[in-house]
Amino acid sequence: MSDHGLGPRYSETVSILDQAVADAHGAYAAARPRSAAQAEAAARVLPAGSTRSVLDFDPFPFRVAKAEGSLLHDVDGFTYVDLLGDYTAGLFGHNPPEIASAVQAVLDRGWSLGAIGDNEHRLAELLCARFPSIEQIRFTNSGTEANLMAVSLARHGTGRTKVLVFDGAYHGGLLYFGPHGAPLRAPYEYVVCTYNDLGSVASAFDTEGSDIACVLIEPMMGAGGGIRGDLEFLTGLRRLCDANDTLLIFDEVMTSRMSIGGAQLRLGITPDLTTLGKYLGGGMTFGAFGGSADLMGAFDPARRGSLTHGGTFNNNALTMGVGAVAVADLVTESALDRLYERGEALRNRLSERGSRYGLQATGWGSILGIHATDREISTPADLGSVDQRIGELLFHGLLTRGFYTARRGFIALSLAVTDEQLDGFLAAFDGVVHELSERSILRESLTNLPP
Repeated sequence: MSDHGLGPRYSETVSILDQAVADAHGAYAAARPRSAAQAEAAARVLPAGSTRSVLDFDPFPFRVAKAEGSLLHDVDGFTYVDLLGDYTAGLFGHNPPEIASAVQAVLDRGWSLGAIGDNEHRLAELLCARFPSIEQIRFTNSGTEANLMAVSLARHGTGRTKVLVFDGAYHGGLLYFGPHGAPLRAPYEYVVCTYNDLGSVASAFDTEGSDIACVLIEPMMGAGGGIRGDLEFLTGLRRLCDANDTLLIFDEVMTSRMSIGGAQLRLGITPDLTTLGKYLGGGMTFGAFGGSADLMGAFDPARRGSLTHGGTFNNNALTMGVGAVAVADLVTESALDRLYERGEALRNRLSERGSRYGLQATGWGSILGIHATDREISTPADLGSVDQRIGELLFHGLLTRGFYTARRGFIALSLAVTDEQLDGFLAAFDGVVHELSERSILRESLTNLPP
């Protein structure tokens, strides 16, 4: 009997795919002896040779020697157009002069203060003025911390214990609801529903509504596949939360770039709490959570607030100073709107090209995902049957042509990427998929895999 009972054509496709992946890995490794040596040395002191799992890929990640503008230069002499954008944190590209000047200004004044500097208040004012849901805000070191603090605040404020989340969602390493996420998950009580399925949420409220403190959701799933929340679904969440006195938390760590006021402004939906991170710190370590003055008053002893919020680097001088410059001078309304429009145009052009080969591009604005399936994608489960080897070949094919994306097909545009570079990326994409089609890899794999 042939593999999976699908006949010899499936077995042949599997063999072709496996060999193609092995060839891609071999060619990559042979061309990068310095990165290979550094990866081997790193693995002796770092598990898997790194300290950020999402950056790992086979056979080993290249090592960056220098970064400038929209370009990365590795230790073996290769140059890549950076379309990964540090998973949305690298909005400004590499080495923008305004950020470099802001860093120098902090260094000139001193940076390990153990006290409150004037930029903390300045950055807080700038962010509160932008996001409809935020009257007051507190800073953290990352989006992960921001989400943990927001959930804990919601549980404190409502006196309830349960947190409604969505299957496949990622809100940081301690709030991951995809495969293998459970061992490191923060020990809250969770109610897990299906993204873009309002019925599943309504059923959860029918049975457990009196215990649900908050709903935690990304308006567009980033790590989950670049899956945008349907407007009717998100509006329905707001209604259900209101009807059940439950707090709605928008994780805008990624989607805050959708407009000057984030996804919530573009959608016209105001959550009760918002979490932020990534680029708003100007490329420094950054996170934040905020909401109404009444909710945030839990951290204010003058208002009889009983919560404390520690963190040595919450208000570190570098992030506060650089973030204030970045938000005030670089992340303007026109810059974000233009980037949004460019991302929408790129996704449409990718989808038009990819549809000929059974591929599609998901996402929203300047955040995109490329997937080897022509089936409708509305939840991470819809990606469960996608052959990851196709993504591996697309990734390596684009890398060979000088374009760096995430292995899973994730793309986050930076302000430094030019229209000419995007045209070059589309040409490279055409070249990769045409080559895979000519080798009877791409179309064969999509038509002969199990449903």
